[in-house]
Amino acid sequence: MKHTDIKNIFANCADYIGKQTVVCGWVKTSRNSKNVAFVELNDGTCFKNLQVVIDKEKFDAKVENAFPVGTAVKAEGVIAESAGNVCEMSLVSYKILGESPLDYPLQKKRHSLEFLRTMPHLRVRTNTFLNVQRVRSVLAYATHLYFQQNGFAYINAPLITASDCEGAGEAFTVTTRAWNDTAKSEEEYYAEDFFGKRASLSVSGQLEGEVAAMALGKVYTFGPSFRAENSNTTRHVAEFWHVEPEVAFAELDDIIETVEDYVKFIVKYVLDNCPEEIAFFEKFYEAGLTAKLKNVVESDFVVLDYAEAIKLLQQSGAEFVFKPVWGEELQTEHERYITEQIYKKPVFVTNYPKDIKAFYMKQNADGKTVAATDLLVPGVGEIVGCSEREADYNKLADAMTKRGMNIDAYSYYLDLRKYGSVPHSGFGLGFDRMVMYVTGMSNIRDVILYPRASKEIR
Repeated sequence: MKHTDIKNIFANCADYIGKQTVVCGWVKTSRNSKNVAFVELNDGTCFKNLQVVIDKEKFDAKVENAFPVGTAVKAEGVIAESAGNVCEMSLVSYKILGESPLDYPLQKKRHSLEFLRTMPHLRVRTNTFLNVQRVRSVLAYATHLYFQQNGFAYINAPLITASDCEGAGEAFTVTTRAWNDTAKSEEEYYAEDFFGKRASLSVSGQLEGEVAAMALGKVYTFGPSFRAENSNTTRHVAEFWHVEPEVAFAELDDIIETVEDYVKFIVKYVLDNCPEEIAFFEKFYEAGLTAKLKNVVESDFVVLDYAEAIKLLQQSGAEFVFKPVWGEELQTEHERYITEQIYKKPVFVTNYPKDIKAFYMKQNADGKTVAATDLLVPGVGEIVGCSEREADYNKLADAMTKRGMNIDAYSYYLDLRKYGSVPHSGFGLGFDRMVMYVTGMSNIRDVILYPRASKEIR
């Protein structure tokens, strides 16, 4: 269907003035007066609606009720200047492409996010979710742009795997077999399955990324990950998107530089390319959002040792639900206190105790900590997990053995330490959490088209 994107009309308004143009879109609002009606159309290509002015004397009586909210319309008319809307259309002809009855759930009133979660198939038509998805798209483009400009190769890690990267046992099983209890063991049961062994949805593409980095030098994956974690917080879902670069010949300090550069790049890209969307989120969801994002772009990120972070928290005098103790994970309240109260900007916390971090992280000389870091940002807490990977075969094998892992299942991973091992590092950024951060949305379920969580699938 030949038509012009509304985005192009607003971007090049002077070129369209006085010209007869065809647009398609959905009715966002409509109002009637005695002789004139006004309809606002949006086709999803931009934040603004195109106002269509209807001279009722030029149409039959049907025009009075032709444009209920949600109706899909093809409109042809002449573009004119408008003091309040930059430009608008004077209607010449129209065609209803899809009617919308009066029980259309998304009427003019503002609905709660909880209500809209009950209808993910329709909520994307609201201003909030249109803007979320547009910002998400720009962030994804900026991610690819950054890594491509900096010499990273884009690779596709498998989504079905026989190993658990995190070693936490929170993976979804992939099977073609109907349940039966006749097998005498798990091995016997899965021996008859499609792959001949137990297979799972991937929790991370990191291990395969390391394989590729040992040949290509600098790589990144950008795709979905799956975790069967029975958590119903505002920051966890079962299916989420991951940005995971891996860099050969890079130590922890090197990868910290890359993380900071990348985060600043994508945040600035959104500020530069989505000003109307960010203004919308600042007005309705997070006051001060623009200043917060500019602070990320303009600040030098802090690098703080984990032990020092614990000390600062213990000496702060703040009342925490969870007492900060060396050897335990930093809770979100701790992370936010560090970034929002102490430093007021992003902070890398480094050198975590090895017992609370993954098996693949490089063991420091003190025997107690690993060369790992989390990037904490104001308003959210941890947004990036990062480490130098253990490059020593014996140390890695020993760490896996102590955790009760099946060494044979990771033989290919150990081979990387056997044949031409090099220092290498990488990080994982939860892409959905980054969308939350730049939009000010407080629930991860509101930045994903169809969120999947425990007891929640539509």
